[in-house]
Amino acid sequence: MNSILNKYKSRLGLILLIYIAFISLGLPDGLLGVAWPSIRASFGIPLDSLGMLLVAGTTGYLTSSFASGRLIARLGVGRVLAASCAATGVALISYTLVPSWWMMVTFGILVGLGAGAIDAGLNTYVAAHFGEGLMQWLHASYGIGVTLGPIIMTVALNVFSKWRLGYAVVGTAQIVLAAAFVVTLPMWQRKDDPVGAGQPERRLTDYKTSMPETLRRPAVWLSLLMFFLYTGAEATLGSWTYSLLTESRGIAPQVAGLWAGSYWATFTIGRIVAGLYAKRVGAHTLVRGSLLAALAGAVLLLWNPFPTASVLGVAIIGLAIAPIFPGMVSGTSDRVGIRYAANTIGMQIGAAGIGAAAIPGLAGVLARRASLEIIPVCLVIIITVLFGLYNLSMRPAKAQAVGDLDADRS
Repeated sequence: MNSILNKYKSRLGLILLIYIAFISLGLPDGLLGVAWPSIRASFGIPLDSLGMLLVAGTTGYLTSSFASGRLIARLGVGRVLAASCAATGVALISYTLVPSWWMMVTFGILVGLGAGAIDAGLNTYVAAHFGEGLMQWLHASYGIGVTLGPIIMTVALNVFSKWRLGYAVVGTAQIVLAAAFVVTLPMWQRKDDPVGAGQPERRLTDYKTSMPETLRRPAVWLSLLMFFLYTGAEATLGSWTYSLLTESRGIAPQVAGLWAGSYWATFTIGRIVAGLYAKRVGAHTLVRGSLLAALAGAVLLLWNPFPTASVLGVAIIGLAIAPIFPGMVSGTSDRVGIRYAANTIGMQIGAAGIGAAAIPGLAGVLARRASLEIIPVCLVIIITVLFGLYNLSMRPAKAQAVGDLDADRS
């Protein structure tokens, strides 16, 4: 009995650490927007210099997320997370010490490298060891971090008048988290099944499949495309909601600002709620139902048949699409096969980052040439294509996943 209780306690502690880590992943993303005017004044740089820091961070993020599968296979999840948190913490603290802008941009690459590895590593580990519900809550915890980041920076600026203090606080938290990963390394290296199970089965983190072998599978490329499209739709709505509502739909700025800001709040709430019933309905049913609901919201936003239809459509989309990303991560093994899942999850995170940057930018170009009413058209098209691709990805994947499992057992 004591051994069972100890297992439960260790798993509960590990889950708590995972959620804290994902909250910390969102903290730096929430700092920059509030800190940027002060950063720009400190270094005497133009407004558009922000793009340099964003490009640097994205470059590091994509590099580490795409390579995460190989790193996890060689070093283990715990070591990758510890090193990544340490790197992120050192880079964020270095922001507060460097005298020149180009040095901060250089450390931005290191911040991106750490964030990409943490993101992909935690997604891979939760997909391998926990259920769909915990995956939903994992991504909801990121929303908590993004919300706390601006609060920390606002306090640093208003109370202490120092933007560097905000980064120092978050950087120190990352160092402490890295130490926590080091202390708990034996827990991350355990390969036992959930308490009460029989003989342990091979997890997706146990495979050391090469990247070239993974990339030869069409199902992997299809999965990357889905993540590219999903985050593109998510970021497009988040980026262009306010402009669409105020400039094209004639909604008062105060009302539009409230709904635009509430989009990310409903997003987080949607994932918290989805975590309660994800295991009961299954990840695939949840993703399909969410895509259909999101499509209904996008059609309503496009149609706009009555005065409040626009804000109602935004709310429906925000709640509906929330479970899709974590649901698709949880189902990676079913789509591509368990031996290729660890590599694929890392690449999916990278593809998602590219989609979040590319598709909203393309939507903006189209809106400038046509009108902002092109935004809901883009959303309807993207979500429809995504729904079709998701159903296509699940048809051959079931047979392949069974074949991989049989091969492993034999």
